[in-house]
Amino acid sequence: MGVYRRYRIEVARAPDAVPLPPRFRVRVRRLRLVRLVLRELFEYRGRPRVALSRPCVYGVFSRAVGGLWPREELCVGCLRCTVQYPEVVRILPNPARERLGGPHLSAEQAETVLYEARTGRVPVRGAGYRGPFGGSGWDGIWLDMSEIVRPTRDGIHGREYISTAVDLGEKPPFLRLDDRGAVVGPRPRVVQLELPFLFDGSSGPARGAVPEVLARAARDLGTLVVLPLATVLRLREAGPRVAPLVRPGEEGLLDRLAEPPAVVETHGWEGGLVEAVRRRFPDALVCARVPADADALELVGRGARVLHLVAGPDGRAGGRFVGDLVRAAHDALVAAGVREEVTLVGGGGIAMAEHVAKAIACGLDLVALDLPLWIALQARIGVDGAPVAFPRLDEAWALQRLRNLANSWRDQLLEVLGAMGMREVRRLRGEVGRIMFQADLEREAFAGVEGFGGG
Repeated sequence: MGVYRRYRIEVARAPDAVPLPPRFRVRVRRLRLVRLVLRELFEYRGRPRVALSRPCVYGVFSRAVGGLWPREELCVGCLRCTVQYPEVVRILPNPARERLGGPHLSAEQAETVLYEARTGRVPVRGAGYRGPFGGSGWDGIWLDMSEIVRPTRDGIHGREYISTAVDLGEKPPFLRLDDRGAVVGPRPRVVQLELPFLFDGSSGPARGAVPEVLARAARDLGTLVVLPLATVLRLREAGPRVAPLVRPGEEGLLDRLAEPPAVVETHGWEGGLVEAVRRRFPDALVCARVPADADALELVGRGARVLHLVAGPDGRAGGRFVGDLVRAAHDALVAAGVREEVTLVGGGGIAMAEHVAKAIACGLDLVALDLPLWIALQARIGVDGAPVAFPRLDEAWALQRLRNLANSWRDQLLEVLGAMGMREVRRLRGEVGRIMFQADLEREAFAGVEGFGGG
């Protein structure tokens, strides 16, 4: 028998490779500042220490030349300087900081991901949360903690174990046995992942260090990474934790894989492509990558048992929010009595750790991450959500950043599960009673109020 080891992620500080743009721009009217200092030197003659004092406890004006060259990276936006000397100093938001998350993540979401990748810790604001409590997409869903079974922080502190492991694969509705008790017919075939999220690297760069880092991170964390087949063929080592994404016309490249993968993802569910994959790798699980608005029940009727529902970086597919599409697919499979036979993987618009819990509660077994990975590695993000450019990557640094991000998100999931009294993440799947929808609550509260436009 093997030795039991509790799942654990090694965390270490991994500072940003590229300094972040300051949150604020400190605009100083230098001529007015010089006049102010000269006037105060005259008024406080004999006391130059008073005249030359800096109106900032955070050290924004702590250089020898003071406000003539402010240290913008230290500014926290308290506005003391501009309140005290409005004719000299102005504090403005930095547009470069607002672009950290690209067109699909807010600057606050990007800063949170960067903190998690830097430290591996759960972000905590001592002064409390000052932002909105709702929004669009996943932010329009709230986790319901009102009916707490047994609140505990033991899971995150390691005093008791809360499982975050999930099964990816196919399970027949029942086993068939012959007269001697031997199993005949299909058997359950699953790959267990230690985390309820995988890495979707299909939009990442095909060359360079990033695919290698994603593959190593997936192996170390006990999860899976999806990469285009051509990219997998260029990896120094792939292994069972790398799932190649095969498109129609690439069947001939399957023979070049050095070792059989545990999971193969096909672009769509075309009969010829699926049969070619199954002939080459009969023991591998075949996952169909389809738009999130595809008919899941129809695909299951054609033999698919693992579905990867894909939405855009804005969290929408076919003009609908992916959370609504996941709920519809989950409910259709439940109504048909085949939900336990199918694994649903999905993504789109996932930006925060809390979104993982919300997506699972909507009906997913497994969440696919893309944008947070690129933000953690400090990439610039394009309009389509794909990374445009990375800093000069050190592989050890990048690997640690992904470990830290995974640990932070897992700890936050443990907080959610502990507050709900759940001992494993599998029980959260499809538990819509554990979430609240902002649109429904507003409609219920304000439907009779004149001018309410919530429908």
